[in-house]
Amino acid sequence: MDWLQIIVLALVQGITEFLPVSSSAHLILVPVLTGWQDQGLAFDVALHVGSLAAVLIYFRDDLWAMTQSWLQSIVSRRLDSDARLAWAVLLGTIPVGLAGLAFQNVIADTLRSPLYMAAGLIVFGLALGWADWKHRGQRDERQLNWKDVAFIGFAQALALIPGTSRSGITITAALLLGLSREAAARFSFLLSIPVIMIACGLETIELVNVGAATDWSAVLAGIVISGISAYLCIHYFLEFIKRMGMQPFVIYRIALGMVLILYFL
Repeated sequence: MDWLQIIVLALVQGITEFLPVSSSAHLILVPVLTGWQDQGLAFDVALHVGSLAAVLIYFRDDLWAMTQSWLQSIVSRRLDSDARLAWAVLLGTIPVGLAGLAFQNVIADTLRSPLYMAAGLIVFGLALGWADWKHRGQRDERQLNWKDVAFIGFAQALALIPGTSRSGITITAALLLGLSREAAARFSFLLSIPVIMIACGLETIELVNVGAATDWSAVLAGIVISGISAYLCIHYFLEFIKRMGMQPFVIYRIALGMVLILYFL
């Protein structure tokens, strides 16, 4: 890869990973539209590591409190709000993990076409707009009950469909349950941590098994650029939705989906 490709792909990953616009669709489409060769598995790992570092650093205080309370809850069997939130993140990850194991090959073989991505962008974009318009409330992520967590967790499993957007579908589910925009986004970001960890682990195992040569300068640049852009994206997204809501992202998803349909049909 040349440096233009490294910078563009890292920025695309960092910016779209936490926005409700489908990072996987953008990372698949960039090489298609530019004619670039596939960036390779090692660079994919680097991009995920950068995104993971960003969310860990941004929520470091919350994560520290959640980890302490979670460990105490194992011993005492009593849950405070931090422990409940930690358990919610862990339990909410189970459905997407099971769905990934069961349907990964089917999805990779049949649903990764631009037209399927366009359908996912439009359909789930409209769902996000409807949830934001009709159902959002003032509940906090710490007020989720176990049925709420299961609902959001099963919704997250739909993110395996290209074009859906993991953050988009989890924010949609949280809004449908009456969470505020900020609470829905924060819980979505916390849910991303184990998912990205799992993705990094699986990709690293595959990379070791393949044994391909690694361009370490590209890997380091990918981690740094995607990490910085993802951190800034999280911060400004949370500020943006307080004033503007989700509708600008809905419009973008529909517009991008229509462009893909016109281009590839």
